Amino acid sequence: MDQIWSPWRMKYITNNENPSGCVFCNAIQMEDGSQNLIVARGKMAYVIMNRFPYTSGHAMVVPYEHQPSFEDLGAETRAEIMELITQVVTVLRKIYNPEGFNVGANLGEAAGAGIASHVHFHIVPRWGGDTNFMSTLAGTRVLPESLEDTYRRLTEGWG
Repeated sequence: MDQIWSPWRMKYITNNENPSGCVFCNAIQMEDGSQNLIVARGKMAYVIMNRFPYTSGHAMVVPYEHQPSFEDLGAETRAEIMELITQVVTVLRKIYNPEGFNVGANLGEAAGAGIASHVHFHIVPRWGGDTNFMSTLAGTRVLPESLEDTYRRLTEGWG
């Protein structure tokens, strides 16, 4: 199993006050900052960092509407999601200069969706050789910067 060690993750695992409900719906109720990791808000959807990223800069675009799949969303929401994905790619190119991207959604648990009830789209910057022996042998990802630093860079780049 892929796991990332971080002080936040240990706090999350050992905290008996884990929030109930949908993490995406809960995040939009909070003030934007390093607690909810929301980078930008649109009219129908928003950009949020992945709390357990595959690489630095791993972001997601999430509709405000709690639906399990994109075909359940209106055309205006789907269009805004595509525009936000485009903006995320533009900002990540400027900040990290990745060699490529993985962009997509996992629809349903069988497809690997960690939060299957609320559709979301991943934007993952990629570099040649960005997996190393830690991922291969230990099932652990190593990130070169903290979530707080990534959040700061993305919000500054978005502005």
